[in-house]
Amino acid sequence: MKHPIHHARVTPEKIAYQIAQDGASITFAELDSRANQGAQALRKLGVESGDHIAFLLENRLEFMEICWAAQRAGVIFTPISRYLQSEEAAYIVADCGAKVFITSTRYAEMGVQIRALAGKEFRSLTVDEAVEGFEDWNALVESMPDQRLPDESPGATMLYSSGTTGRPKGILKQNQSSSIEALSPVFLKLLGEIAAMDAESVYLSPAPLYHSAPLGAAMVAAGLGATTIIMERFDEEGLLREIESAGVTHTQVVPTMFVRLLKMPTETRLRYDTGSLVTALHVAAPCPVDIKRQMIGWWGPILLEYYAGTEGNGVTAATTEEWNAHPGTVGRALFGSIRILDDEGLESPRGEIGNVYFDTGLNFSYHNDPEKTAQAYNKEGWSTLGDIGWLDEDGFLHLTDRRAYTIISGGVNVYPQETEDLLVTHPSVADVAVFGVPNEELGEEVKAVVQPVDTHSAGPELEVELIAFCRSKLSVIKTPKSIDFRRELPRTATGKLIKRHLKAEYWPS
Repeated sequence: MKHPIHHARVTPEKIAYQIAQDGASITFAELDSRANQGAQALRKLGVESGDHIAFLLENRLEFMEICWAAQRAGVIFTPISRYLQSEEAAYIVADCGAKVFITSTRYAEMGVQIRALAGKEFRSLTVDEAVEGFEDWNALVESMPDQRLPDESPGATMLYSSGTTGRPKGILKQNQSSSIEALSPVFLKLLGEIAAMDAESVYLSPAPLYHSAPLGAAMVAAGLGATTIIMERFDEEGLLREIESAGVTHTQVVPTMFVRLLKMPTETRLRYDTGSLVTALHVAAPCPVDIKRQMIGWWGPILLEYYAGTEGNGVTAATTEEWNAHPGTVGRALFGSIRILDDEGLESPRGEIGNVYFDTGLNFSYHNDPEKTAQAYNKEGWSTLGDIGWLDEDGFLHLTDRRAYTIISGGVNVYPQETEDLLVTHPSVADVAVFGVPNEELGEEVKAVVQPVDTHSAGPELEVELIAFCRSKLSVIKTPKSIDFRRELPRTATGKLIKRHLKAEYWPS
């Protein structure tokens, strides 16, 4: 059995989750009790099995308590990125049909704006001090019995990922078990089998929990009986300090974190003992070969790279030994197989670049968007995340690009269309292209190239104005870091933007 319920009986006083910065913690027995009370509270609020809730919280204990409450109440739960603008977050709350929205004092002002902008009725609660118009989540939970629900059933995450159409889409996995004890097969395979995580392990989570990889790993780690230490926010020395002081055996990072770690003064980073680490998983973007080699030289052959999406339709993984034999790979398929298809939908030979498809039988859908869902599948039922790559002779996948020029900045996918659609509404903009350009720390950053209505207006003042315009409507990760100007953008006779011609100017290699 792999669920906190089991560990609440076997090791009730063991810490399930602990916040790194202030040491606040919750044992497995307390987690089980709070999850039951939270599930009862959701029923009290009128949330039944199959209903949706959404929450906007920083990394804190209540985040995981709410997830586990929903997981045993049959509720579909949507954590929201705290870096979104109010309009973006309100769209998600409305689109997912949340019956309940929960936030904290830190985001209370944004929570009030979300409620005003969503255009739908839902119960609003806060986990901290009272906020006008918001109910007290913790008080409600504490008033509930801690018995398991009589109609207990497994809940599921529905995380949102922006699509190339600009609007974020909820991603709902369709391979749900009827048992609450059936946790993510992807993370059970990665953590429980390949990474050898068990009840003796200490897992360090340095990333925001609203992302699919950190959340999935934090939940499965508790299912395996490991103690999870959650950093409120990543900082490189804090991560090293925590590894040494807590005897961390497992952690999960993105390549950007590797870059920041390696840029620390040598005497500072080597001051800390990282010898307790058994496995360091990394995900979100292929790691630059030189960066990975430096990390292996520092931490040893303990890196486990994997490639997957929020869609949960497949996963590849490569141990350090496998990666050394196939530099640059993101691994081999752990479920089913990887298919590389050309633009006609035919399978490509090994070594040829094409569209990456998973043939796994693990299905998903995009909430409220059957057209986008259909586009993710081919006639054989194989599904794609929209990536481009190739398979070597041993079946290891190498990613070469992202279809539709998706930008990966700091391990986060950024889809240019949303930024383009906003910029073109500005009165000074006649045409615009947005794409990724090299950034030493983040991998890529967002660049915009604008054709102004009046070419005489092009210059630093307009650049500042347009960036501020984007920042007022979009999260910082989607806002261009810089803007260049052109008299005309390259388009075909039919009006199609030839973005690769622009992008090539900024990627000389």
